Amino acid sequence: MIKLLTVVGARPQIIKAAALSRAIRNSHSGAVREFILHTGQHYDANMSQVFFEELNIPRPDFMLNVGSASHGVQTARMIEGIEEKLKELKPDFLLVYGDTNSTLAGAVAASKLHIPVLHIEAGLRSFNKSMPEEINRIACDHCSTLLFSPTATGVKNLENEGFNIHNTTPFSIDTPGVFHCGDVMYDNSLYFSKIAQTQSQILNINKLEKNIFILATIHRPQNTDDPRRLESIFEALNHLALKYRRDIFLPLHPRTSKLIAKNLTAKLRGQIDENPHLKISDPVSFLDMIQLEQNTCMVITDSGGVQKESYFFGKPCIILRPQTEWVEIVNQGTAIITDADPDRITEAFEKLFNNNDLRYPPIFGDGKAAEFILEEILKYR
Repeated sequence: MIKLLTVVGARPQIIKAAALSRAIRNSHSGAVREFILHTGQHYDANMSQVFFEELNIPRPDFMLNVGSASHGVQTARMIEGIEEKLKELKPDFLLVYGDTNSTLAGAVAASKLHIPVLHIEAGLRSFNKSMPEEINRIACDHCSTLLFSPTATGVKNLENEGFNIHNTTPFSIDTPGVFHCGDVMYDNSLYFSKIAQTQSQILNINKLEKNIFILATIHRPQNTDDPRRLESIFEALNHLALKYRRDIFLPLHPRTSKLIAKNLTAKLRGQIDENPHLKISDPVSFLDMIQLEQNTCMVITDSGGVQKESYFFGKPCIILRPQTEWVEIVNQGTAIITDADPDRITEAFEKLFNNNDLRYPPIFGDGKAAEFILEEILKYR
C-alpha cells in the first residue's frame, strides 16, 4: 500500500485536499493510505477547522500549529516540523498544493530527504517574482518528481523553464513527470455545488437576489497593505453599488477587516457605512462561497481561486491585480485585469455587464482530475 503524506496549511489547500481524499476513499482505499499534516499556517478556526468538518475531509493526523510569522520564520518552522514527521512516517510520497509557504516547506523538506514530491497546480506563473507565491511555486516545481498542471498553459510554462514534458518512467527529481490533469477545484465545484444548493442559506440570510448581486473578495497584501490601493478599490466598489443599485456582497478576510480601519480614510469609511448596497460580512464557509459564486451576476476579486471558480460557474470576473496565473480566462474574454485602478474597474464592469455573448468552454478538465492524479501515482509506484 502506498503511504502518502499530504501537507496543507491554508484555506485553499484544505479545500483542494477534499477532492483527492474523496477519490482515495471512493476508489483507492485499498491501495493508498493518506496521512494529512496541517502546518497551522491559517490557524483561525473559521479559516481552517470548519473546512475539514464541512467538506468531510479526514481530521489531520499531524498538527504543527506554526501560526503567523514572517515568511522566513514561518517557513523555517514548517520545514523543521515537516522533516521530523517525514523521518517518523517514512512515506512513499509527499503531496503539496498550490503556492503557499506550507507548499514550499513541504517540497524542501521532502526533497532533502529524497522523498518524491507531488505538486498539484504545477506550472502556474504570474511572472511577477515580487509575489511570495511566485517564488514558492517555482521552487516547488523544481523540487518535484510528479508535476500535475491544471491547464495546458501551465504545462507550456514548465517546458519554457527547461522541463522535458515528454519524460517517461522511471521519473525522478532530475527527470520529473509532467501531466496535464485538469483542475481538482473543478472536481470540487461540481461535487459541492449540488450540496450547497440545499444546505447553504447565505442568500436568504443576506437578502441577496439571484443573478443580481455582485460578489467581491479582497485579501492579497498587495492590495490590503497599501492604503492607496485599498482606497481605490473601495472607491470603485462604493461607486458601482450606488450607480447600479445592486448589492455588492463582500466576505472579508480577517486581515482585510483589520486593515480597512487602518488604511481607509474616515470619509470613505463613512460612505461605505452609509451605502445600503455594500454588504460586508465575516468570512463565509466553502459551501456558502460556492452558493454565492453560482448565483452572483459578476465577481470582483484579487483571489486566484475565486477567479477560476467564477469561470467554473459561468460568471464574468474583474481581476484586482496587475497580472494573473489564470491567463486562459482573460484570453477567453470572460475576465478583465484592472489592477486597483477605479476607472479601469468601472470600465471593465460596464464592458462585462453589457456583454451577453460570453462563452465558457471546458478548459479546466472534465471534473475527474483527482482520479487522474491517483492513477498516475499508482503507476509510478
